[in-house]
Amino acid sequence: MSSGQKPRAFRINPEPPPGPGVTTTPLAARPEQARIVEEPFEIVDAADGVAVPVAPRRGSPWGALFLSAAGGLVSLGIGLSVERMIADLFQAAPWLGWVALALLGLAGLALLAIVGRELAGLRRERKIERLRQSAVDALATRDHTGAQAVVQALSAFYADRESLAPGRARIDAAADAILDVDDRIGLAEHELLAGLDRQARNAIASAAKQVSAVTALSPRAIVDVAFVVFAAVRLLRRIAAIYGGRPGFLGFLRLARAAVGHLTVTGGMAVGESVMQQVLGLGIAARVSAKLGEGVLNGLMTARFGLAALNVCRPLPFVREAPPRLADVAGELLRAAEPDPK
Repeated sequence: MSSGQKPRAFRINPEPPPGPGVTTTPLAARPEQARIVEEPFEIVDAADGVAVPVAPRRGSPWGALFLSAAGGLVSLGIGLSVERMIADLFQAAPWLGWVALALLGLAGLALLAIVGRELAGLRRERKIERLRQSAVDALATRDHTGAQAVVQALSAFYADRESLAPGRARIDAAADAILDVDDRIGLAEHELLAGLDRQARNAIASAAKQVSAVTALSPRAIVDVAFVVFAAVRLLRRIAAIYGGRPGFLGFLRLARAAVGHLTVTGGMAVGESVMQQVLGLGIAARVSAKLGEGVLNGLMTARFGLAALNVCRPLPFVREAPPRLADVAGELLRAAEPDPK
């Protein structure tokens, strides 16, 4: 999620009609009498469909300073240790020293490749975030030029996907048409993201069913926890790959933090209204065994986490397409928990 300032919508209060014989002056000509009321721009949670205000993120510089200083000290210590080891090897046998230097060079080359991959993944994630934020800004301010730029950037972002070539062609054909901001961004959303949304929903539903089945059958709680974490990590990476992200380790941590933050804003994993209403409505504690109830609840929490990850990884907000809800990805799981009528 972007750490910049969130967009805000402005409403100018209307003035009462003037009395007879009174001339009026345009409000723009009297800026001292124009009162602007700021309203927070709201996003829609795909899990529950509830409008949630986005609060500005406040960060402390002390944590970053501590990590930088500690990392520098550790790097200096490792560098000195390696230098002394290579010097000792040269003194013991010159050929051992050269072998150590060759291994150090290979390690440095591999480290550069890893750092390059991490930076490329972070750059790609930030590009997705900028696309989403630009779309939100264009929708909030009704900026037609900004909407066109967002659509062009999204088409270029998916230029390497042959399966989306027909959609890009239809978008290019409608580039000169007079479209509303919502219609233009909605067209790009339908042509480029509708198919990816279906893939993401299928991945979430599959992960939820798998977590439910494994945790319902596993004999120990530690196995349940380990598999839920493993499934969440794999699901987040899968959804990021569907929408074009290629996160490395740091990029994955960034996405996971954003997804957990999205869950926190929208009500949490297990206490969301949709989860509790459907779980309580089924009467799991009375209808099925306790272990099966735990499996169903774990599957529901996995599905909710997947929906949060979808919101974080998707390069556009939901405009014309219907945002997926918990019942869309866990409906089969909920129906499977219902007892057969007799």
